[in-house]
Amino acid sequence: MTMRREGTFAAVFLAAMSVYAGVLDNAWIKGTTNKSPIDYKPGEEMMFTLETVGVQGSVPEGEYSLWWQRSDDYGNFEEGKVPFTGKPFVYKTSLDKPGFVRFVAYVLDKDGKRFTKTFTGDATTPEGKKAMNAFERTKKNVFFDGGAGVEIDKLASHKEPADFDAFWAKQFERLDKVPVKLLEKVEIPQRNKKARLYAVSIACAEGIRPVTGYLSVPTAVDEGKTFPAHLETHGYSGYNPDFHMPGDWARDSEIVLNINAHGMKLPAFGATKADLEQLRSSIRSNGRSYAFDPKQNADPETAYFNGMVLRVKRALQFLKTVKGWNARDLKASGGSQGGLQTIWAAACGEGVTVADSAITWCCDMYSYTDRLAKRASGDGWYIPWTEAMGYYDAVNFAKRIPTTCRTNITRAGLGDYCCPPMGLAKLYNNIPGDNKSIKWVQGSEHGYVPPQEYAGRDFWQGRRP
Repeated sequence: MTMRREGTFAAVFLAAMSVYAGVLDNAWIKGTTNKSPIDYKPGEEMMFTLETVGVQGSVPEGEYSLWWQRSDDYGNFEEGKVPFTGKPFVYKTSLDKPGFVRFVAYVLDKDGKRFTKTFTGDATTPEGKKAMNAFERTKKNVFFDGGAGVEIDKLASHKEPADFDAFWAKQFERLDKVPVKLLEKVEIPQRNKKARLYAVSIACAEGIRPVTGYLSVPTAVDEGKTFPAHLETHGYSGYNPDFHMPGDWARDSEIVLNINAHGMKLPAFGATKADLEQLRSSIRSNGRSYAFDPKQNADPETAYFNGMVLRVKRALQFLKTVKGWNARDLKASGGSQGGLQTIWAAACGEGVTVADSAITWCCDMYSYTDRLAKRASGDGWYIPWTEAMGYYDAVNFAKRIPTTCRTNITRAGLGDYCCPPMGLAKLYNNIPGDNKSIKWVQGSEHGYVPPQEYAGRDFWQGRRP
């Protein structure tokens, strides 16, 4: 998900809130710190102030409480509960070493359960239906989930495999043995008359499913015009992967290749539900969703991510062969698992010039394993650690990103413990040079961005905007 789309959604959500009513049905908690949340020193006091925004009227006495929890990257926890009055709540803490503090708070009802908002608008009108849809897509609790960091520029990642580069040279040799070749190409009808959209299948390494996805090409290439090329990657989709559908998104300003992570057969090539079910079954391993099986991940060559990396590299190689590419601008982007693939793309030697990676998954996986879970204030969406995972970790690929590539971590949520802040900080620290940026967003979880982006700002290594 891009920051632009998040901002658009936030605007829709804010508009939606005016359509339904109730004391807390219009409320959310804004959390701020007494200074920039990423600039604390060891032992320095962090003061979190939680302000409830959007309360309609007076909060009934004794009806609600506020539960809070403080944790950090070193396994320390503290929690409590106070009456909720709608007035600001202040919590003070500190951390004596580099890392992050996480601070979470939820409004509870009189039964001690997390309060859930109710939509009470009129969904019979177009405006009301739009508001209801926006409401259904957002988190319905009244809560804050954020944090603050201490000397985050000093956070260092786990030691990488000694033969990291040799391993990937060997894997890429496998890819080189198979020419960049279109296996299938079918034009897809869509509305933009200035662009064409194709379903494509591209040969990958032997034994690896092909690259599949949708290629968008401006019609102006027929006139000799050239354009930037852009690889788009997807987030995780393992428990219930649907068909990768084309949509109606062809663009006339750039050449775009939008790929799925699995090389799945596309409907344009005759894929059926049986094909989808076969894929769903085949990508699971020992009863686990793809990429989560420790036995499969014991060997870096059998790890599920192996084929995914090779498909990313082959997709870039193919993009550079498309008629109309300007032979200069090559972008990669994606969020979560797509953010991980974006880092792979930037570092795999294909000349990516811009990489936009949001809420990047699998950063410093060693720090968030079952073995170390008691140390981490995490939510558990972590691949069990094996030494082989070091070959796929985003922080190790980050070291290989050339300084000619502009690398942007477009969102790093201070409350995102699917892709924890400590891992994102290590990712950023490992990217060479200054041609990079990271946007920390206070109060942002993995799938949630506050209605207003508050207390989050761009942080540029070496200088401040």
